[in-house]
Amino acid sequence: MKATINNFEIDVSKPIDISIPITNDEQNPIAWYQNAPEITPVIMGDWIGKVSEGQSSTNFNNLFFNPHAHGTHTECLGHITKEFYSINQCLKQFFFWATLISVQPEKRGEDLMISKAQIEKALKLFHDSEMKLEAIVIRTLPNELSKNSLKYSNTNPPFLSEEAALFLRESGIQHLLIDLPSVDKEKDGGKLLAHKAFWNVTDVNHLNTDARLNCTITEMIFVPNEVLDGNYVLNLQIASFENDASPSKPVLYSIQ
Repeated sequence: MKATINNFEIDVSKPIDISIPITNDEQNPIAWYQNAPEITPVIMGDWIGKVSEGQSSTNFNNLFFNPHAHGTHTECLGHITKEFYSINQCLKQFFFWATLISVQPEKRGEDLMISKAQIEKALKLFHDSEMKLEAIVIRTLPNELSKNSLKYSNTNPPFLSEEAALFLRESGIQHLLIDLPSVDKEKDGGKLLAHKAFWNVTDVNHLNTDARLNCTITEMIFVPNEVLDGNYVLNLQIASFENDASPSKPVLYSIQ
């Protein structure tokens, strides 16, 4: 099945899922010093909500997880503000023009950081100027399958420089997707420089009028190596949580 968007054709029967699922085992990726997620059947007295146990006609599970720690998730600026903002209210459109780029974070002292120059160079190579730049998908190198099950806590993963996040904002990019647990340094004393630069939040206690309420950051994605850098249509799917973040399922479609 094919669809045409602004004179560009995509094959919707060939989705490229770049999400990492939440699983009920130790293979699940974990960040921010949390335990593994739990997916367990409801137990009420002698009754167990699991068909294989022979007492229930349905599987009836409770789920315990943290969106930020346990898989692909999409967050709004409510993640860093005193006032409550919900991803379910901030994200109202779900299809965007997107450019996928691959970058190898640069060594900066004890850190690995993605710079403005790296992003700017990659976009010049792979972004089609005929397409509006709405979303960017950043794949870090090396790109190993282990990203699907990494335990990130206390490992100081790579992150995005403040200058790079500001460049993305000034370029008009509304949706930032990355295969790291955060766009910011794991332990930065609460500065959150990249988050604030991208969302244009200058004071978390009093939101400025030009803060970017409609913009999102999606973290802990995984883009397979066979997916080439270039331009795609992005379908950004979330669950309807009234929360700063939701587990999400970003899907890319190749442009014919």
